[in-house]
Amino acid sequence: MGSVEFALLAITSVIAVMNPTSTVAIYLALTREISPEERQRIAMKSMKIAFMVLAFFAFTGQLVFLIFHITFAAFKIAGGILLVVSAFKMLHPKREEYPSEELEDIATIPLAFPLTAGPGTITTVILLVSEANNLLEASLVFVGISAGIAASYIGMKYAPKIFSFLHEEGLRVITKLMSIIVLAIAIQFITSGIAETIPQILNTQ
Repeated sequence: MGSVEFALLAITSVIAVMNPTSTVAIYLALTREISPEERQRIAMKSMKIAFMVLAFFAFTGQLVFLIFHITFAAFKIAGGILLVVSAFKMLHPKREEYPSEELEDIATIPLAFPLTAGPGTITTVILLVSEANNLLEASLVFVGISAGIAASYIGMKYAPKIFSFLHEEGLRVITKLMSIIVLAIAIQFITSGIAETIPQILNTQ
């Protein structure tokens, strides 16, 4: 596989697994009650955190998981639990629920993790680095990460304009629907993690 083909593989894989569209919709649902300035700051911070997380795992690969004896299954379960909490918050999107000191939490959880830099994206990044045949191809993984982050950020930046044709009631309906989707994603993470954990538990007995 040539460098161009590997670059295309890295970009398409990261963007597909990251799924910026769903992240943007959830971002809009979570931030619809706050000012545009705060919304912009949250988008920027969440993408910075997501990039650092993905870059970190691209550099370290499976080393962190080996050192702390963490499995990808456990990582999925943890991410799922965090999404469950976010889903219930979306069901009751009160302005007072997000005072200034908590806006940073929204940027970190769930926007940066586990939506943008979730278990699936982290796994994809690690696998891509392991498939790289040289330093150039390994560096192209960071091109893929950057492309995914850029797509998510652009979507967040222009989300209010994209959804401007919706009225308050429309946004409220979308928020409820997205909370159900987020909850479904969370359950999928948790059940998938449990399904992967059970054989490991049985093998140790």
